[in-house]
Amino acid sequence: MLKTSILGRTGLEVTNLGFGAMELKGVVEDGGRLPNEEHAGVVLNAVLDSGINFIDTSWCYDRSEEFIGRFVSHRREEYVLATKCGHWWRNDPDHSGWSHEGMMNSINQSLERLKTDHVDILQLHNSTPDDVRTHDSINTLKEIQAQGKTRFIGISTVLPYIEEFMEMGIFDTFQIPYSAMEPEHEDVIRRAAEMGIGTIIRGGVALGTPDLEGAAKRQTGPKVKDRWETADLSSLAPEIDPMEMMLRFTTSHPHINSIIAGTQSLEHITENISVIQKGGLDTDLVRKIKDRVASVID
Repeated sequence: MLKTSILGRTGLEVTNLGFGAMELKGVVEDGGRLPNEEHAGVVLNAVLDSGINFIDTSWCYDRSEEFIGRFVSHRREEYVLATKCGHWWRNDPDHSGWSHEGMMNSINQSLERLKTDHVDILQLHNSTPDDVRTHDSINTLKEIQAQGKTRFIGISTVLPYIEEFMEMGIFDTFQIPYSAMEPEHEDVIRRAAEMGIGTIIRGGVALGTPDLEGAAKRQTGPKVKDRWETADLSSLAPEIDPMEMMLRFTTSHPHINSIIAGTQSLEHITENISVIQKGGLDTDLVRKIKDRVASVID
């Protein structure tokens, strides 16, 4: 059984391992990585069958939302569903995705694709505080919530913006990058949790693949790969697989509610569950990893 925790003030009970559905984007006829559309359904049902109860997606993840609606909407009561809205980087030079019209269109299309009348968490997607102020995005989020289209409001963000978003007091959840290779948000995760904000971690297991080198290239590019190679963390515990070390390090943070890992592989789902059930790393090893990575960053 996977461990669960209460996602901050939302009161939602989520498994400590979630599923990041970004990996389901693309199908074979569009030149994507999925072998076929049906495989998306196999993966999603395997996720739920394994006991994972938290699925994270986004309006902009191509057909990810469509697959969720098509293949597991009939199991809607079995999972906490989070999606994202507010987009500007896709043919949107004026950032109109943060506007009232843009955000309303986004959530309405998401609900149609997901085949549900509400999501549990609607997250702003990588906005800046200036984006939010310019387009009055907070009031739009409150309107969407008042209409019953989302139960709670969240944001996917990073430093330094997260500091100001914490001060706003509106967000029920934060989605934040964190891993042994990206420890910069360690303290802010703690502070968010102490404020009653649910903490969702992305990038904590290098996208759910045991091939760390390949995953690092896709997760955050050269930064993560260079840090891994320079820090030589494997030498600290050569008996531990690199993917296991990454996931268990992230799990060691006491203020994290759920770590989302995306994959198209049924084998990786099983491996991730097996690893996270082992719990966090030994306290001494966590300290050594932190010291080694800090020396690389500095």
